Amino acid sequence: MVEAAAAVLLFVLFGVGAPLVLYALVREERRRDAETVSDRESAERAARRDVDDDRTDR
Repeated sequence: MVEAAAAVLLFVLFGVGAPLVLYALVREERRRDAETVSDRESAERAARRDVDDDRTDR
């Protein structure tokens, strides 16, 4: 009986704990992304490394 109660307790802890941990990780990542906001041109320049930074004509 004790083993069954322990198994149920572990199941509940993992069932509730895992989503909370994932939620906390996603929330932290989203907070970090909010700090690094950039305009479209600088984001494209960061995404494409084959374009020089000092090039202004298109």
